[in-house]
Amino acid sequence: MNILSRLHHRHALSIRIALITVALLLGGCRATLFAGLNATDHQAGITVPPSVVFDAQHQLQLDIYRPQHADHAPIVVFFYGGSWTHGERAWYRFVGTTLAAHGVVTVIPDYRKYPQVKMDGFMQDAAKAVAWVHQHATDIDGAPNDIFVMGHSAGGQIGALLVTDPSWLAPYGLRPTDMAGFIGLAGCYDFMPIPANEKEMLGMFGHDQASQARAQPVRFVSGHEPPMLLLQGEADHEVDPSNAVSLTHALQAKHDDVTLRLYPGVSHNALVFALSRPFHNDAPTLTDVLAFIRSHRPSGDVTTMP
Repeated sequence: MNILSRLHHRHALSIRIALITVALLLGGCRATLFAGLNATDHQAGITVPPSVVFDAQHQLQLDIYRPQHADHAPIVVFFYGGSWTHGERAWYRFVGTTLAAHGVVTVIPDYRKYPQVKMDGFMQDAAKAVAWVHQHATDIDGAPNDIFVMGHSAGGQIGALLVTDPSWLAPYGLRPTDMAGFIGLAGCYDFMPIPANEKEMLGMFGHDQASQARAQPVRFVSGHEPPMLLLQGEADHEVDPSNAVSLTHALQAKHDDVTLRLYPGVSHNALVFALSRPFHNDAPTLTDVLAFIRSHRPSGDVTTMP
């Protein structure tokens, strides 16, 4: 390792240590942690227009991260996690800037959360966001037939349900197969029965089996899903890896196009933090996501990704 490489390594390590220290000291002050993470993640060659209102009734907005000189680029609609109860689109700026720097138009919408709404509320918000992106794809330099839905944790459940249960996109004249693919990062896909002590989850998904089944992407696999990439850390203590394994088996039984990547030693948050500069080497998340997008673009699309 030469001198420049050692200096770069030491700088990245110091940033990582600082962020981890801040997280420990703040004891759960997520906003400050994400602000610190985003402050280290400047990317060249992208534009970030003002936030767009996609649902005036509920004042829901989305952020768009666009590669400069993009033309019919692939689009990722990213749903962040937060146990369906918290989180903000601005926290995940590092996801948008990183993917845009690699040629992917990235849209990060907000959605209403529990207890303001139950499952129907945040699923309706997510479907409306995807429909907005589909309608405005060319306006944001993307392609309407090249849209990937992506989500982490609770956002993975939201995204997976959009592309397995056709009822959510149907009001907008869309089908799951209108999406180019789904990318799940430690998503919740098969989590029945919900334990009796999980009061918030019971509140948003219901106490009876029929209600809880509506929230399980694995229950809706029919063989009419878009291609899927499921990424999962084996050291995840928040969302059990069995969720990704179960959904993979269900998709394989229907001969769907699915790829499962299990990362040894990778935790729940490390999986998505690996999309940022300081934590890039903690997991091959970015490499696998970009490879999946490149390999599942519409045939005949000649636009390139850096």
